[in-house]
Amino acid sequence: MRIDLISIFPEFFDVLDLSLIGRAQADRLLEIRRHNLRDYTEDKHRTVDSPPAGGGAGMVMKPEPWAKALETVLEDTASRPSPLAQSSSESSSELGSPLGSVTRALPVKPTLIIPTPSGEAFTQRHAEELAGAEHLVFAPGRFEGIDERVTEWAAEHFQLRRCSIGDYVLNGGEAAAVVMIEAITRLIPGVIGNEASLNEESHGETGLLEYPVYTKPAQWRGHQIPEVLLSGNHAKIAQWRREQAEARTRATRPDLWTRYTAD
Repeated sequence: MRIDLISIFPEFFDVLDLSLIGRAQADRLLEIRRHNLRDYTEDKHRTVDSPPAGGGAGMVMKPEPWAKALETVLEDTASRPSPLAQSSSESSSELGSPLGSVTRALPVKPTLIIPTPSGEAFTQRHAEELAGAEHLVFAPGRFEGIDERVTEWAAEHFQLRRCSIGDYVLNGGEAAAVVMIEAITRLIPGVIGNEASLNEESHGETGLLEYPVYTKPAQWRGHQIPEVLLSGNHAKIAQWRREQAEARTRATRPDLWTRYTAD
């Protein structure tokens, strides 16, 4: 999988060089590219924002730098097709718009994800779907957001997703992008060492929250590991874990419990 990240703070994504995602890049399971949005401006101040049309507080991210950055990604994708891409006989076509044009011939449109509080709620199902994508592009905005015309234009050239990680507002979309990338890339085969562990975690195949987990010592500061986990009886352990997952889901997330019982 290839991931392109466009931001005025590309260094924000240095965290992705750590842990499992860093190792996945070293193992060539994942390629992450960072782009500084200010590199696509033309004035000496490298301006990326402007007052909102119609007045109001804050600033809005200008459309032209975003269009140029996204066009650069499209051009590079067309000139360097992924080895995973199927061969395509599509002829090159001109992407004409007031925001710019670029010639390309892509087997599959890249998926552009715009983190925004006004997007659809990002869930484990989204992560599972996007983990099968060949090329993801993240466009995290700042200030009051990105000029809406960028979204309209991008919908013609990308598979567009506007996603929210929760009902709250951040200073920018970078943190939300990192959250989504963590959720998506850990599902790529080979990234998690023991892929069986993905089956029983929260929001997995069962739709339940994960059961409580323990490790040695058996007794710690007056708290004991449940005896059933020390019994060696795998059937009883599986039953206990299921009961605990159901109880936790019912108490903590009644919305998930309602959905689980309805299914």
